[in-house]
Order: sequence, then C-alpha cells, then structure tokens
Amino acid sequence: MNALPELLFDKSRPGKTGYSFESDPIPETEQYVDPELQRAGIADFPSLSEVEIVRHYTNLSHLNHSVDSGFYPLGSCTMKYNPKVNETIAAMPSFTNAHPYTPHHLVQGNIGIMRDLEARLCAITGMKAFSLSPAAGAHGELTGMMLIRNCLSHRGNPRRIVLVPDSAHGTNPASAHFAGYNVKEIPSGPDGVLEPHTLREHLDKDVAALMLTNPNTLGIFERHICELATALHENGSMLYMDGANMNALMGIARPGDLGVDVLHLNLHKTFATPHGGGGPGSGPVGVADHLAPFLPPPVIPKQDGSGPRYHIPDTIGRIKNFYGNFLVMVRALAYLMSLGRSGLRNVAEDAVLNANYIRCRLSELLDLPYQSRTLHEVVFSDKGLPVSTLDIAKRLLDYGIHPFTIYFPLIVHGAMMIEPTETESLETLDLFVTAMKEILTEAESDADMVRNAPYNTPLRRLDEVQAARHPVLRWQPREQE
Repeated sequence: MNALPELLFDKSRPGKTGYSFESDPIPETEQYVDPELQRAGIADFPSLSEVEIVRHYTNLSHLNHSVDSGFYPLGSCTMKYNPKVNETIAAMPSFTNAHPYTPHHLVQGNIGIMRDLEARLCAITGMKAFSLSPAAGAHGELTGMMLIRNCLSHRGNPRRIVLVPDSAHGTNPASAHFAGYNVKEIPSGPDGVLEPHTLREHLDKDVAALMLTNPNTLGIFERHICELATALHENGSMLYMDGANMNALMGIARPGDLGVDVLHLNLHKTFATPHGGGGPGSGPVGVADHLAPFLPPPVIPKQDGSGPRYHIPDTIGRIKNFYGNFLVMVRALAYLMSLGRSGLRNVAEDAVLNANYIRCRLSELLDLPYQSRTLHEVVFSDKGLPVSTLDIAKRLLDYGIHPFTIYFPLIVHGAMMIEPTETESLETLDLFVTAMKEILTEAESDADMVRNAPYNTPLRRLDEVQAARHPVLRWQPREQE
C-alpha cells in the first residue's frame, strides 16, 4: 500500500525556515501596515525547509489520479487526454498578460480569436450565433433558458413549464428552475429515447421548452429529434439541446439543422481544455436567428475591426464578467485548427468506435438494459452481480484505473456509465476490459475480496455520506478545533 504523506504540521520542527532573506527589519518610517493590524505569527503554523515543502507537495501530487497517469472512463464527462500544445499556446504572454480593460485597438488579435472561434462553432453546430461568455456547462444551460424566457416574454407569455426527460443530464432541471420555470420530468421509451407521442401528451400552452440531452445519458442518439422539434414549434415552444456530448456528433450532425433553438457546448470537455478539479471551463451558447437579439453582451463584431458591443436593446444582460474564460477559448481554437475539417469527424467516429468496442467486449458479462445502438458511452447495470457497482468501482482503483461513473443515470439500477473517449488506444481499452473481467470473475469466487477493495490506495473506503454532509474544508489550529 502506498504510504499517506504526513501532514506538514506533523513534520514541522521549531526553527526551520523556507527562506533566507536578510533579517534587517523595515525601518519604522517605511511601515505600510498599521502595527495594530499585524500579527506576530500564526498558531501551529508549520516550520519546514524549502526542500521539505517541495517534496511534500510533489508526493501529494503523486496521489492524484489523472488522465496523464491512467485511463479515466468517467461517462458524460469526456475526461479525455488533451494535447499539451494547446496549453503551451494558451500560456503565451500575449494572451495571459492581456487585461480585459485593454483598449480594443491593442487586442484585435485576441478579439479575432473569439470571432474565429464563434464562426467555427456556428459551422460545427449549424447555429446562427454564439455567446462565449458562460463559464461552464450548467452556466450555459441557465443562459440558454434565460434566452428562451426572454424571447417568449417578448412574444407576450414566458410560460411556466419546462419538460425534461428522465435521460437528461442532472443539471438540466436545476438550470430550468433557476431561470424561473417549473420542471416536469417525462419518461423515455423502452429503447431509451423520448417518443414523440410522449412529448405530445405533455404539451400545452404552459410549456416553454423541452431540454433534451443528445446523445442522452445512456449514450443513445435521440433519433426522433426532428419530429420533437416540429411538435414543440407547432405549440409555440422551443427545443433546448444539452450539447455536452457533442464529441459524438462533430462533423456528422448539426443541431441547428435538426430544429434546435438553443444549445450549449462544453469547451472544457469536447474542445480540449483539461476538465476536473473545479475548472477551468467554458459553456458557449449557440442560438437560432430568433434568439440572437437576446444574447448577453459582449457580442463580438464580425470583421469591422471595432470592439465588442455591450449595448443590446433586448439582451438578457451580462452573465459573466468581461468576455468569459478567454484562455479556454484559446485552447479550443488551437484544438479545432489542429484537427481541421476531417479531424472533427474522426473525433466523433473514434469516440463512438471506442465506446462500442467496450460495449461488445463486456456485454456478455454485464447486463445492458437498453439495447439501442450507443454512441460515445455505454451504460451497464448491476443486475445479477454478487457485488455492487460501488464495489467494482473501488476494485478498479487497485488496477490503476479511475472508476467509471456510478449510479447515473438513475433510470438504470446500479448504473455503470463508461466513456472511453476518442483519445484512448486499443491497448488501453483491452487493459480495461481485462481488469473488468478479472474483477467480475473474482466477485464470483471471492466476493468479499471485491467488497473490501481498494487495497493499494493510500486511503481505503471513506465514509462518503459523512464527507458530503459534514465536509471539512479548512484547516484550523489545534487550540481552535
């Protein structure tokens, strides 16, 4: 078992220091801080040398699992490897040192990046315009629902209800609620997609929109999407598409051509910004023509060389400071330029191929509750297993593999959502399949071995309920505990 590093507080020894500046005090005439506001020290603050501190944090970093160190099949999160060249480009001083208040004529290159990225996203999705401001996926969802509400309000009635299928991403209901709507869940059909007749049963003049994740959380393409869009539009309602799984569609299908009124994309998933750990993120929102007048500022101009427009008569208002997360946009544009037109389609085809390879290899060992053809991810259930989904996920850690998404979507009992992404090799997929086969065989012969996993991690099984309900997010000196 890997040893868990000692806390800095336990390694501390009085008199050690991590710096060697001159000890002469600042002359009293140069004191900039009121002495009454200064403190002599911090209770229990650790004292260590520089090399001890560096080694401590280096050892801590080795405890993290990352896509750079191993397979990360976390479904619906697209935890793929992202080319390091994008990081190098985003770190260029001309980008990192550009303050948002810099006069527009001095940052025309940066504005051009946003303009170019918006044009490419429009071409990929078939939408007419984009806002690059939203900070992440759920923020993009909220922005999209605010756009729909504002547009319907201008038509005379914002309406009250947003329909959300049971196969949608979990943030969709919350985003609709925050936009001021009542949320009504509707069931998907036996093959895992929303049926048009089901939608029509729930349509009335109170329905503002349908929020459709496509491909949905089962990894299945919503094949009735055009008919769904027609039914909604005939009712005066709109179709919102959650585009977080766009890596399964790029270069193959464009949501705008399918009748989608508004969608968000995740640059930090599909378009090559490292995802996880709280950021960074970006959730651009694309709209059809009738929603463009309501986009949040700033709106990037076309090719007239002027600065972004902030005064938009019917806008929903600012939803993010400045321009959004600009360096994520830089990474996305670098990624798209490196792929080219044919590369986009290759991304989608490889993502679908990898997921279906795992589906075929594991379908004889695990229950597959929905038999419809899957795209970028596949969802198995725990039906007939002697151990739980959580047990299998924990045992995978002993193989150096990050667990897949567990217990989601909720419509699958004991769900195991697996998304290999387009960046993994055949050898890596075979390694994962072999590990799963060994774990499932082990579960039949010695279930307790699996139930008590993991064994090779610094910490074993944590009390996850206690951690969620009573998180300790801040260190306190011992006398204050």
